[in-house]
Amino acid sequence: MLQPFRNDFNQRQFTPERYAALQSRLEERTRTSIDFRICETPCFFSRELIEQIADTGRVLTHQLIDSPEYLQASDAAIPDRFRVPNDNPRPNFMTADFGLVRGEDGEFHPKLVELQAFPSIFGYQDILCEEYIRVYGLDRELDWRFGGLDGDGYWKLMGRTIVGDHDPENVVLTEVEPETQKTRPDFNVYEDKLGITTVDIAKLKKEGNRLSYERRGKWVPIERIYNRAIVDEIERKKIEPAFDYRDELQVEWAGQPNWYFRISKFSLPYLDHPSVPACVFLDDWFDGEREGIPEDRERLLLKPLYSFAGKGIQFAPTDADLIAIPRAERHDYLLQERMKFEPVIATPHGPTQAEIRVLYVWPEGAPEMSPVTSLVRLGRGLMMGVDHNRNQAWVGGSAALFPH
Repeated sequence: MLQPFRNDFNQRQFTPERYAALQSRLEERTRTSIDFRICETPCFFSRELIEQIADTGRVLTHQLIDSPEYLQASDAAIPDRFRVPNDNPRPNFMTADFGLVRGEDGEFHPKLVELQAFPSIFGYQDILCEEYIRVYGLDRELDWRFGGLDGDGYWKLMGRTIVGDHDPENVVLTEVEPETQKTRPDFNVYEDKLGITTVDIAKLKKEGNRLSYERRGKWVPIERIYNRAIVDEIERKKIEPAFDYRDELQVEWAGQPNWYFRISKFSLPYLDHPSVPACVFLDDWFDGEREGIPEDRERLLLKPLYSFAGKGIQFAPTDADLIAIPRAERHDYLLQERMKFEPVIATPHGPTQAEIRVLYVWPEGAPEMSPVTSLVRLGRGLMMGVDHNRNQAWVGGSAALFPH
C-alpha cells in the first residue's frame, strides 16, 4: 500500500534470485526446512494504520477480560477434561486478526476476523522480517516491532514472558509431535534465542505432581511450560499425555491452556465495536436472535468454534447445512457476517488481499499487554491461511513493515 516502497519493491528490489536467497537464509537460520509458503514480498503499511490495528486488538481484548459477565460465560467454553486448575488472571499471549475493508469515506478500516489467546510464531516472524530487509536491501529504517523495541529488547521481553525467572533448562515448549509441525522453524528459534527445549507432549514423564523431560540421557524437572499443543489436535490424534490437564501439577504455564478456550471464536458475539462483524451462536440464530445477520446466505460464514487453521469453515451455508447440525451441537458454531476484504497489495500477479495479525505478550506482573510484532497472510482465494494458497505466486506468509 505505502508508496514509494511498494512500487520500488515490485520494479527494482525483487528478483527471483533474491527470493531464492530469502528461502535459503530462513532455512539456515531456523535449522530446518520450511513447509509453508513464504510470500515473495513483505507488505508496506503506514505506521498509523498498523498502530490503529494494534490498539483495536487491545481494546477488544479488554472488553472481554475486564467483564466478569464474559469471564463467567466463557468458563462454560472450557471442556471439563481440559480444564487446568489455578487460572492465570490474564492471558500471556494474544493474537488479533484483521482484514481491511473500504468504508463509505473511501478509507481502509480494519475488520476483525478472530481473536485468540494463544501464542503465534513470535520467533520465526522476527527472523523473517530481518531477512526481508537484509536480502532485498530494503530501507534499514523500516520497523516491524512495536513500542520502539530493538532485537535485544524484543527477546528480553519474550524471555520474560516465556521463561520468566527460571533456568531455561527447566522450561520446555510442548507440542504434539513437534518434528512434524509446520511451525517447527518457530520452535527452533526459541531454542536458539532463549535456550529452552522443544518436547513432544506425549513424551513427558509424571512423578507425583512433577513433570520432567528426557535430555541427553537424563530426566530434567520442568518448572514452566510454553504451551503450543492444540487441544483439537490432541483429541483428533488420540494423544495421551503423561498427565491429566486437571491435575494439580507443580508447574507454571506460559500460555495457561484455559485461555485458548476463553478467548477464541467463542468471544465474537460478546464484542461491541465498529471493527467487529455481526455474529451469533447458531442455536441463538435458530431461536430468532438475528439482528445484523444478513439474510443473503452469500454474505454468511458458518464456523465451528473449536477448529484450527481454518478447518471446517463453510461459505454461504444453506438451510440444509444449518439444519444438519444436531441441536445439541449448535452452540459450538457461529454464523458470521462475511466481510469483503479489499485486495490492497499490488503484486505482479494482481491485487492481493492481506490479513494482518498483531501479536501481543503479557508477562507475569506487567500492568498491560503489549503488541510486539505482526504477521501478514496474503491470498487471492476464499481462505487466507498459508495452507490454502500453495499453488499461487506472491501469496503466503508475509510481514508488515512500516516507517520508523
